Amino acid sequence: MGGEGAGVSLKKVIERAEDYIAASVKSGGTGQAFRDAHAKGYGLVRGQVEILSDLPAEYAQGIYATPGTHDALIRFSNGSPHAGADARLGASSGLALKIFGIDGPTLLEDEPDTGTFEYANINGPIFFCNTVEHYLFIQKLFLHSSDYFSEGRTGAHRFYTEFVTGNGTLDQDDWAWDELLAYLRLSTIPRVNLLLSTYWTMGAVRHGDYIAKVRIAPDPHSAAAVVQRTVDPTSATEVYRPALQAELQERPYVFDIQVQLCTDLERMPVEDTTVEWPEGLSPYVTVAKLRLPQQDISGPENLAKMDALSFTPWRVTAEHAPLGNIMRARKEVYRHSSIERHKLNQQPRTEPRSIGEVFP
Repeated sequence: MGGEGAGVSLKKVIERAEDYIAASVKSGGTGQAFRDAHAKGYGLVRGQVEILSDLPAEYAQGIYATPGTHDALIRFSNGSPHAGADARLGASSGLALKIFGIDGPTLLEDEPDTGTFEYANINGPIFFCNTVEHYLFIQKLFLHSSDYFSEGRTGAHRFYTEFVTGNGTLDQDDWAWDELLAYLRLSTIPRVNLLLSTYWTMGAVRHGDYIAKVRIAPDPHSAAAVVQRTVDPTSATEVYRPALQAELQERPYVFDIQVQLCTDLERMPVEDTTVEWPEGLSPYVTVAKLRLPQQDISGPENLAKMDALSFTPWRVTAEHAPLGNIMRARKEVYRHSSIERHKLNQQPRTEPRSIGEVFP
């Protein structure tokens, strides 16, 4: 589909996201507007990013060319557009990272000088959608997924059939088998403490003079100290947030921020996010440490602060621009969704300049 068709599809995706957010004020049961993805947040966590020194030249690119320590905030979330009991939500989770004190304009034209830099990562190395045209029918399925699966096997069959056929819009040769298999793989991710998951950029990003994917992985020493390692969503209404809260109350934690450089565009494609990049071709290399101090994230004020923030993979400098069709589409979808949500919730949509503005 050409640029004009993609533009029409993107407009429809944005309109559908805005409609869903507006309807969520009533349907969500809280009187507040939800995000149209990653609607349920599990906690807002204070942290610091330490950019390491003496990195090899190909990794010391962009913000990673200057060693130093930056304050940071992390939003842990479920990937679903729905909220409610954890047992009703899928296994997909997210880690959104906001780093403060980064020089240079961002790629967001309406807020270029925020001094913040962000990742919006998920707990899987692949994604189930490559183009905005595909996202148009996948988005509709996801926004109404609870309706499908509440019907049992019949509803599930209908969901998967409409997924693979593009709700009847795709020719059989173009059926979305790769996307469906990626979705099924993501849906079987083990349910573990959020601190034990690894979180990947959904697609490729620029890494200075290179192309890369970035993941945020548990530091092995920190991971070994986690007490409540698995979670059982059927055991209580809320399981992920209490497990995260309990660990951070007892001890600090460390993630590694790692970069995998693209060394083979055929076997490590930019436009096909259903393909996992082989680590045998290019290993992940740690470029920074994300340190979470011991802290208390309990209480409704933590959730309120978290809800007021925005995260987008496009709040980055040009050296780290997101790449590929679906990553480009996220720019305007995230921006419009954030504007609509903040307007409905009567929240000022202002980007904090320091962590002190969020946690005085």
